[in-house]
Amino acid sequence: MEFDVFFSISQTPDTTGYTPSESEMFTSFFDQVVLADKLGFGVGWVAQAHLSTEIQKRNSKPVVPHYPGEVGLCTDFFQVAREMFARTERMEVGSAVMSILASGGPIAQAERVGSFLALHGMDPDEVRKLHIGFSAGRFEFMARPYGIVPRDALEEAAWPALRGQIFSEASEIFLRLLNGEIVSSDEVAPTILTRSNFRTDDDWSEVQRVAQVELGLDSLPDSINMGNRYLFEDIKTIPQDWRRDLLNLVLGSHDSVLQEKVNRFRPVQVFNLSITPPNIIEETHERMSSSYHVDGGRWERRMMPRTVMVFVNDEEGLSKEEQDAAAMDEARSALSTYWSALEGTIDPSKIERATDNAVIGSVDSVSEQISERFHPDDRIMCWFDFFNHDSARVMRNMAAFMNKVAPRVNGGI
Repeated sequence: MEFDVFFSISQTPDTTGYTPSESEMFTSFFDQVVLADKLGFGVGWVAQAHLSTEIQKRNSKPVVPHYPGEVGLCTDFFQVAREMFARTERMEVGSAVMSILASGGPIAQAERVGSFLALHGMDPDEVRKLHIGFSAGRFEFMARPYGIVPRDALEEAAWPALRGQIFSEASEIFLRLLNGEIVSSDEVAPTILTRSNFRTDDDWSEVQRVAQVELGLDSLPDSINMGNRYLFEDIKTIPQDWRRDLLNLVLGSHDSVLQEKVNRFRPVQVFNLSITPPNIIEETHERMSSSYHVDGGRWERRMMPRTVMVFVNDEEGLSKEEQDAAAMDEARSALSTYWSALEGTIDPSKIERATDNAVIGSVDSVSEQISERFHPDDRIMCWFDFFNHDSARVMRNMAAFMNKVAPRVNGGI
């Protein structure tokens, strides 16, 4: 089993109510990055955010109206990645995840990737990869200032489905530019909405009714051509001659149609959350075994990193039972803080489900939970800093995990 590490750099009050300054946040982050490299984590994944979560609460349609502070301070992944590579020797670096709808859209993001790797790969002996996890972005307000908003009544009615199709279009543009292709919007298929894009018959019927009025149709349409969101003549990003062997792409979406579509252009792996049901996990592996782009080789379970919140307690002076109990208290406290921030309420049922998907307890207990719940060939993305700003404790947990848990899981001791 392989172990990566996830850094949230989330500047929100922790379970004690403490919120560090931005400088403190970055100092703690880089301290943890250096330690993660020494401990042997494979990839250091960094959450990327855009724009202030706190300020968006003033908007007419706040996405997370109760979230205190900032959901993340990494707003320019490439600058952070450069610092991470400079401070480490073995660990690779990844974005988890970068929105290709924000920060200028798919064209600008593709250009940034190529520019970064043109510099990163100047040393012919460089072997460490840049892992680009990309998505539409978890919080919609981060893409709105970049024009990803409904532009008329029809788009407003279709928006929940249309936004996903805009991301699909953006993904094609992003990937083809990364391939080094010359691309124009005339070569990118327009979005055509049908019943299959909507969750319910009622949702689709409402969009049909709006389309009939807005488009002046005689009857309800069976399909609606929404055209292209991105309009441009021939373009090609520069630099052009950069090492594509140092790039690994990971899609942050469980849309099975999109997973197959992106792999028509180049190898694209898939992110997985700890709360994803086991049947979806296995269905994804089965689907990717046949749809993963041939240039990526044979699909392996390690190609779907699985996010896991880790609440390990290896503090001195406590028995195993006391460590188990303390870790559970820490987990419940952090998860209560999270759900309160995200939704404004504390839902005990959600906390229970979340603890079921985290690994919690002493070194022995966490080792047993991982061995029981994960496949030996899985790749785990360990999240230690979840609502925890005690960097010294976070680093003790990281060390306990890699020095004691990982060897047990992999049969070392």
